[in-house]
Amino acid sequence: MFITFEGIEGTGKTTQIAKVEKYLTSLGKDVLLTLEPGGSRVGQELRKMLLHVENQDITPQTELFLYLADRAQHVSQIIRPNLAAGKVVLCDRFADSTIVYQGFGRGLDTKVLQQLNDVAVDGLWPDLTILLDIDPEVGLQRANSRNLEENKTNEEGRFEAEHISFHKRIREGYLTWAALNRDRVKVADASASPEKVFEQIKDMLDAEVSS
Repeated sequence: MFITFEGIEGTGKTTQIAKVEKYLTSLGKDVLLTLEPGGSRVGQELRKMLLHVENQDITPQTELFLYLADRAQHVSQIIRPNLAAGKVVLCDRFADSTIVYQGFGRGLDTKVLQQLNDVAVDGLWPDLTILLDIDPEVGLQRANSRNLEENKTNEEGRFEAEHISFHKRIREGYLTWAALNRDRVKVADASASPEKVFEQIKDMLDAEVSS
């Protein structure tokens, strides 16, 4: 099973993915955690370019192809082999991020982005995508505080440095994309406590496992 987690900055994806891993492991599942960008060795180098705050001059097209390169390598080397080995793969961001961030956020054609992602993922789309939804101002405050605490403001703060209007477009883009893909993308209210958010996600997981 391939499960991805999406959302704007500061939704608590890392916290929830850890809870999901613990829950699925308790059910006897063999679980792999991974992320984008940076899930492969090559991806780790691409992550440095994509997220460093000094690289604000990256064009939308360059940004797009760097993400697609990261994803193609990730699918080929990490995700597909582990799925073939019978593992549940939990991924922090995947192709939906590109469609939303580069499409709704940067203004690129979402139909073209869908086609390019089809090439990058080589037919591999998630079985379930969990979208953590939160008010952009709250999420951005959380993300900036986290980066400050972890000393990652420069290293991984390029998107946090975007204007609030960008983050509002991303949130609306995610909700629009979720409505267009409601069979796969499920929305959880990330403004609640971590425990309450996980209760929502657990219901989604149980429904997926039993289907």
